[in-house]
Amino acid sequence: MAKFAQGKFTMKNPGKYVGKKTPLARSSWEFVFMRMLDEHPGVQNWASESIQIPYRDPLTGRQTIYVPDFFIVYIDKNQSKHAEIVEIKPASQTLREAVGKSLYNQEQYIRNLAKWEAANAWSKQQGIR
Repeated sequence: MAKFAQGKFTMKNPGKYVGKKTPLARSSWEFVFMRMLDEHPGVQNWASESIQIPYRDPLTGRQTIYVPDFFIVYIDKNQSKHAEIVEIKPASQTLREAVGKSLYNQEQYIRNLAKWEAANAWSKQQGIR
């Protein structure tokens, strides 16, 4: 069985990290992304689970909080500065055609759509992607 990289992430460039808590990789995908953020010269700042966005859960009707995986500030190849929020999820929870018959994946897909709608509105207000 494959061993997944999970747990506290040790940074090589802690000066780039602007989060308030030690980054925690919840999957091997997140671990790889954290390593890229930490080591990539174009990434100026990043944080893990540092933003809270209110949204209504469409399955329960309750107001709750969405915490995106990452906030990043980077310089692109044209030397333009960008700020973005990023979520790491498997296709089975993000693409309608990949959800399949799993009730769990169907629920996650529906919740993710609501989270991302709220995140898009919040990001637009903040002037970030």
